[in-house]
Amino acid sequence: MQYWDENLLQGHPPFEPLPQVVGITVHLTFAKRAYELARWYRAQGSIVVLGGLHAQSCPREVAPHADALAIGDGVQLWPEILRDIELGRLKPRYEATYERPYSLDPPPRRDLLARKNYLTTTSLIATRGCHNRCGFCYLSTSGLKMPYRLRDPEDIRQQFEADGQPYAVFIDNNLGSRRDYLRELSRALRPLNKIWSAAVTLDVTDDASLVREMALAGCTGVFIGFESLADQNLADARKRTPRVEDYARRVRLFHEYGIQVNGSFVVGFDGDRKDTFTTLVQWIESNRMECSTFHILTPYPGTPLFRQFEAEGRLLHRDWEKYDTAHVVFQPKQMTPEELLLGYDWLYRRLFSHVSIWRRKPLELSALPAYFAGCYLYKRSNRLWRFLIKHQLVHTVWSPLVEITRLRHLSFRQRLEKQIAKKAPPICGMPVPASV
Repeated sequence: MQYWDENLLQGHPPFEPLPQVVGITVHLTFAKRAYELARWYRAQGSIVVLGGLHAQSCPREVAPHADALAIGDGVQLWPEILRDIELGRLKPRYEATYERPYSLDPPPRRDLLARKNYLTTTSLIATRGCHNRCGFCYLSTSGLKMPYRLRDPEDIRQQFEADGQPYAVFIDNNLGSRRDYLRELSRALRPLNKIWSAAVTLDVTDDASLVREMALAGCTGVFIGFESLADQNLADARKRTPRVEDYARRVRLFHEYGIQVNGSFVVGFDGDRKDTFTTLVQWIESNRMECSTFHILTPYPGTPLFRQFEAEGRLLHRDWEKYDTAHVVFQPKQMTPEELLLGYDWLYRRLFSHVSIWRRKPLELSALPAYFAGCYLYKRSNRLWRFLIKHQLVHTVWSPLVEITRLRHLSFRQRLEKQIAKKAPPICGMPVPASV
């Protein structure tokens, strides 16, 4: 078995020897490329199986490009597909739900990954699903029913430890949907003395003790979908979140416990105007958010937002390659598509300008080197990233920064543990360790 990631810029996909079976996960924006690969492999005699979210949302479009479709949970379907291939009875379509206990899934084959090509190969999935069903999110795709499923915290601890990496990324949709589980998981990870980051929703800050447990377990960064600074936009998107007026206090709580915040914001909601962009940047800078990610509102096929814009005649086209949240694919209400795109581009230019990076810098001097390295490597070094990826130097370059971050966080944890032992109040204004 061989795993191939075209993002690593390693030339032509595997063809010597020619694989008998090729499975391709089809993402919306890379659908055209997936079809090209499928066509080439089928012409050479390989059996091609296509799956992924785009196969789920647009099966009629995907089907002609494959010998078989895998709709739903691939972990369940793949053994069945391979068995049918061996018996010469491959069916054109296989379907499975996401309702099977997650504990039955085998751990990922991380040995198939080239460690030197990645910041870390320890990408963990402790939970699946999310308690939110935002109208623009792929989890709201028609026919996709994904109940919140959990994996035993001890199993996750063992996976983290076995991979031998000091840093892990949880790629769960929302690691904090069940707070009792997140607390249990944090306690399981704490003895490892490693660091990790995860996507959570802002409501985990309803319980300050839970944020503290995350910090003591090695959490150095969270990715949070704030989405908008307008309550009406959030209500229209069916986003269940605290009131916008309380956002700043909750960000400070993460900072008090040494956890950096990467805020995700969507622009282009019906309530957004041309002044939305400046308001957003001012808020991010005033709250010293270490990083932010911006997305143009994008109606993914099969979602309520897509159906709404289609009914209103607001879709500009169906060129899936541009449905990547970096292009405008619909008619906004209070600005032109060109104004929305210009505002989006300005957000990134402004936030990763020298001035804005300086304004958002951590208060502690020892945190500055890692912070500046992270900012300048994230969005201001695209050519450097291409060089590092192509020459398989990503892990080599990032490893020192990861270790510095881990050591700084361990030092922070020791101070936090001493304070807890003294039953003191939270460390408001404590230095924020640099995250990765």
